[in-house]
Amino acid sequence: MLMRFLLCSLLGFPAAALAASPASDPPDPETAIWGKLKRSLFDNRPVASGANGIVELVAPARADDGAVVPIAIRSKLPQTPERYIRRIYLIVDNNPSPLAAKIELGAGAGRADLETRIRIEQYSYVRAVAELSDGSLAADERFVKASGGCSAAGPRDPAAASLGRMRLAVDGGGAYNEPTRAQLMISHPNDSGLVMDQVTRLYTPAYFVRSVKVTYAGKPVLDAEVDFSISENPYFRFYFVPTGEGELKAEAVDTKDLKFETTLAVGRTASRVLPAP
Repeated sequence: MLMRFLLCSLLGFPAAALAASPASDPPDPETAIWGKLKRSLFDNRPVASGANGIVELVAPARADDGAVVPIAIRSKLPQTPERYIRRIYLIVDNNPSPLAAKIELGAGAGRADLETRIRIEQYSYVRAVAELSDGSLAADERFVKASGGCSAAGPRDPAAASLGRMRLAVDGGGAYNEPTRAQLMISHPNDSGLVMDQVTRLYTPAYFVRSVKVTYAGKPVLDAEVDFSISENPYFRFYFVPTGEGELKAEAVDTKDLKFETTLAVGRTASRVLPAP
């Protein structure tokens, strides 16, 4: 399971160090928190940042809702057998659990681009770190002004009968043997454990999707460890390479060890336009 609470306690983040002044310019991206995360996650290996020609993070400078912040990770590196992105880390420095996702990419991904929605508890750098097949690391970051995303109560009914319902869709018009965009949507509260019931004064227990796996024709496309920093009703846009008629399959497991899955027959007649997330 993802190193969520253990990582936080290991790094010993003081509350004061997590806050960024709303009135200030973005702080230096080489924050103390990021330094601790690099030591913990990457054993202090060098991480190329900025215009590295490998990965780009797209995120809003200011989010309308800290509970639903859209982000996109764009790869600038062709996925070739000689050199490719094999793993992506999604990090939100100032969240109670900074490591939002660790995503392994299979050879069938074709293109290392990802989109999802995250929670941001307070003003924070959001980072995408790509680990290449040769072991090198490259990162891009954006400072996002958002707050309350992990501790604010959502409008949903926590007992909704749609728990675990999943939907897969594939972009229409894609060609075989070319990277094709797909989307996975999962109905799940993804409770952070940080929301207080204003009547009982008790916290809603943490309950969230902890792993997501996608395969095509039995071969891995992506395998992700995720956390409550991913928004309620998680969704992921990603790429895979269809080689002919085959089955795209998604599996998810939550923190109660409930398993959900769905499949989609992929072929020229089965492709469809992706719905709005």
